[in-house]
Amino acid sequence: MITNILILLIGLILLVKGSDYFVKSASSIAKKIGVSEFIIGLTLVAVGTSIPELASSVAASLAHSSGIVIGNVVGSNIANIALIVGCATLLAVVKTDTEMLKRDGYIMMFAAVLFFVFAFDLQLSKIDAIILLLFYVAYIFFLFEDKSKYDGKFYFKEFVTYFLKFKYVVSINQRVKTGIDKRNSGKRTSNILNSIDLKKDILTLSLSVIAVIFGAKYFVEEAIFFAQIFQIPDTFIGVTLVAVGTSLPELMVTVSAARKGYGNIAIGNVIGSNITNIFLILGISSLIFPLEITQFSITFTIPFMIFISLILLWFISTHWEIRRKEGIALILLYALFLGLLVNFNILT
Repeated sequence: MITNILILLIGLILLVKGSDYFVKSASSIAKKIGVSEFIIGLTLVAVGTSIPELASSVAASLAHSSGIVIGNVVGSNIANIALIVGCATLLAVVKTDTEMLKRDGYIMMFAAVLFFVFAFDLQLSKIDAIILLLFYVAYIFFLFEDKSKYDGKFYFKEFVTYFLKFKYVVSINQRVKTGIDKRNSGKRTSNILNSIDLKKDILTLSLSVIAVIFGAKYFVEEAIFFAQIFQIPDTFIGVTLVAVGTSLPELMVTVSAARKGYGNIAIGNVIGSNITNIFLILGISSLIFPLEITQFSITFTIPFMIFISLILLWFISTHWEIRRKEGIALILLYALFLGLLVNFNILT
């Protein structure tokens, strides 16, 4: 038992530290290329801090443990909002803005509701997976679109139009030909790519990915072991142990950003991670193996995720900042969520 606990902790450490170095090296590369801080928060940092969820979910999917995957994604999204944003506001007032709400906030809410709709047949099929992944691809490329094309509006409505008209296919072709950063000349890009610092970043990135892969493997294996030995539903383990453990990178990044006054990165990281968790992580996991969804997820955990997302959007729009009292309310809601989970597990 002690050996299993040690392996679980080592796996978690590899996940967290590997993700930490991934984020640092990926952000460094992005800044050298010329990507804005908010876009970094929504894409690279969000994907980077979601790597533990991705790696553990893929490992669980390969092990046909659907409950771990669903519980991990839903639990992480709830923890990202209620626990992580809540903790960030205890350190500093987190500034918000209209774009954060009307574009990314609404897309996050849309992703949660779409997942809920797909879950009603108690399964995420490969068709569902493809749709989720297409939405993620469209979302990423939409972020890099020229705002002038949209008459000053760059919100959820424009994103839906962008997706339905398959404009991201055109964007992909353009990006392949010209590269993401149009502001950099070929000579400058070449100099950057040949720089020693960038090579170090790429090496760090590669090593961190290896650490995350091994960390996910051992962490998920031991989580399943403890679920079986204590006869605890794997969904419960996914929503609690796996979700909180894999959310540690988001907590570190968000708290650090809040302390330094970068509210956009703090909230962008959380919203971007939640969008990534549903579109990308559930998409990849259910593409590998169709995921079974429990009735408990339909009646409690997924609706609670949607509820807490609505609360976040409400707090974002009040005074265009999230204050300490609102952060405390989020933390109390998370405590309530855990209490109801434990109570349900005892009763069943």
